[in-house]
Amino acid sequence: MKLGLRLFFAFFLIAGLTSFFVLRVFLTEVRPSVREVMEDIMVDTVNLLAEAAAEELAAGPEALQNGRLARQLSDYAKRTVDAQIWGLHKQSLDFRVYVTDAEGQVLLDSGAGASIGEDYSRWRDVALALRGEYGARTSRDVQGDDRSNVMYVAAPVREPGTRRLLGVVSVAKPLSTVQRFIDRAERRILVAGLSLLLFSSAIGVAVTGWLVLNVRRLRNYAQQVQAGERLAVPRVPGELGDLAQAMDAMRSRLEGREHIEQTVRALTHELKSPLAALRGAGELLQDELPTADRQRFAAQVVAQSERLDALVGRMLELSKLELQQRPEHVQNLRFDRVIAEALALLADRIEQQRIRVSWDSQEAISLEADPELLALACSNLLSNALDFAPAGSELQLDLRREQGLAVWRLRDQGPGVPEAAWPQLGERFFSTARPGSARKGTGLGLAIVRQVALLHGGQLSFEPAEPGLRVLLALPAA
Repeated sequence: MKLGLRLFFAFFLIAGLTSFFVLRVFLTEVRPSVREVMEDIMVDTVNLLAEAAAEELAAGPEALQNGRLARQLSDYAKRTVDAQIWGLHKQSLDFRVYVTDAEGQVLLDSGAGASIGEDYSRWRDVALALRGEYGARTSRDVQGDDRSNVMYVAAPVREPGTRRLLGVVSVAKPLSTVQRFIDRAERRILVAGLSLLLFSSAIGVAVTGWLVLNVRRLRNYAQQVQAGERLAVPRVPGELGDLAQAMDAMRSRLEGREHIEQTVRALTHELKSPLAALRGAGELLQDELPTADRQRFAAQVVAQSERLDALVGRMLELSKLELQQRPEHVQNLRFDRVIAEALALLADRIEQQRIRVSWDSQEAISLEADPELLALACSNLLSNALDFAPAGSELQLDLRREQGLAVWRLRDQGPGVPEAAWPQLGERFFSTARPGSARKGTGLGLAIVRQVALLHGGQLSFEPAEPGLRVLLALPAA
């Protein structure tokens, strides 16, 4: 399973379980909370009625049944009501009130008087109130139907002045009358909970996507660095940014160590030939030699020294380029003019080899580049082409704008390079033999050109040509 799916699954599982338990707690608390509030109101109501019934109950059962409280309860039962309670209509009055004497016998009942004369002393509300305790009960009107539950709350009626127990007043209210409010509250809680879960899931998707995106950026950066590309460190916030910086620092250290090791090995190999020649010439010069031989060996020492100097110089240039992250001094330059200046510096060599230079197309193309590095790349490309160009041959130059790139094509008419060797062109110390000689170059010229192209966001590539080889230097045009 991919990282993003794992993170989202974990987040969704945590959010889902949390929402489930929170919703369950809320939903299980709604019903008892509503009942508790209703019971609290009923306690106040029944105690108020107990005080109202005290004088009439003290005067006797007939006084109670024909008194003011009986008439008020009868009028209460006949009242019509249409109340808007937070969006729900209440159109009935649901309190039932009955009064019993000190023995538990019903004396007055607002429910059409059907229970008058019955013995309620066994009912919990009446029995507890008669004992001076808090009397309450919940009973079903229909067996097996929880929605038919009725809540009863009772309060003792005491004689004014003596506080003698005269009887009990009970108030009953069906729970079904508040069920609509309970159902609405549960629906609202459920909708709110599901909305919260969806919102949390959306946040989880966003956070997971952000995290996975940045992790993938780091992964792509590591893969591209592993492939040898030079890229800027991705800008990632927080700890991931610190990780990116640490990865870049580690890459720089490893590349530096590997670069030194490879450079030392390659340089040692390249130095063997000129050093051996210098040693041989030096040993011969220690002996008595004819003037002509002495001059020949002395010239060989000078030539090999110059070769060593050029090798060291190019190695220093290449090492400096390989350690750079980007061009240091970028200016707006005309590519065609930089090429023309490089040709002018090599004019003597071109004339000596009787090389003809022709431009197939020479557009005026500007680009943002380091002038020294661009001049170095152009000079190395032209020098490499002259190394392989036969005397009296032609160098074909072509500069065009293609898909936002300034593409310079340079073709010599030398022996060319096998296509299988093209991937190695531009690597340090890889080269092919010069025409008419078994001597190979160091390959540092094309390596420098490739590094300059990479620093500017371009590339160095090759195309077949008969005869010769066509080299393409493509750089972003301004």
